[in-house]
This record gives sequence, structure tokens and C-alpha cells, in this order.
Amino acid sequence: MKVNSFLSLNRNMRVLLIESFIFLGCARILKSLPFSKVAPLLGEKMQETYYEIDLKNLEEVKNITNAIYIASNYTFWESKCLVRAIAAMKMLERRNIESTLYLGTNKDSDGNLAAHAWLRTGNYYVTGAYEMKDYTMIVKFAKKIRKKNIR
Repeated sequence: MKVNSFLSLNRNMRVLLIESFIFLGCARILKSLPFSKVAPLLGEKMQETYYEIDLKNLEEVKNITNAIYIASNYTFWESKCLVRAIAAMKMLERRNIESTLYLGTNKDSDGNLAAHAWLRTGNYYVTGAYEMKDYTMIVKFAKKIRKKNIR
């Protein structure tokens, strides 16, 4: 992204892009670790969050989606589906928004195993929606937000 283009964005989007860039970097580091160490950070295995989105969060979620996709095009590390999904999950978690991360597999035209990750909050797919139809979901993780008791 050119500097002038970045500066022409509203303040909220500039902050989201910077946050996305940071979380994409953190997610890339997590991806380099053994998955058995990362999986507990992703939420409850084989659980899902609700399919209803709180409409007051929808605009923020869409902005996060845009920021993740834009920032991932400017990282100097690989920021594909799993990195995007983890970064978006962590951004949603910061805002107390639940999400479910899915991992799926298929075989490509040469018979090689391929994998894909996508993230959903409510009925809105934050990352990986376009390709998910080509994959069979093998595991999912629900990042549920625990309500704090107020006394």
C-alpha cells in the first residue's frame, strides 16, 4: 500500500491495518510451532459458536475482514489462510466477539493433500469463505467469550 493511500484512510482503518499487521506476524510465529502447542490457543476443539451475529458488531467484523486481507498482501512473510484466520480470531477476541476456526483438507488435481483454514463469527465468514466449499472440514475450534461475573 502506498503511503499516500494509507494516510488517506480514516483513522479507524489505519489502526486496524496496523493491528492486523501485528497479529498476522504473531499468527505466523504460531504457525511455525508444533500444532499441538498452538491448538489450545484456538479454543474448544470440535465445538462451535452460535450462528447468529450481534448486528452491533457486524460493521467492526467487516472492517477486520478488510484489514486482514489488505495487510496480508503487504507482509514480508507468508500470510495465507491459517495465518489470516488466527490473526482475525485474535482481533475478534480482543473485542469480545466469539468465533469458530475451521480446518479442512482435500486433494488437488495431482492427488496431493491440500489444507485450508477459515473463520466464522455468527453467520459471517471472516476469512477463507471463498475456498471453504472445496474442503472437507476435519477439525474446528470455538473461541467462546466468557462473560465476567459482575458483583
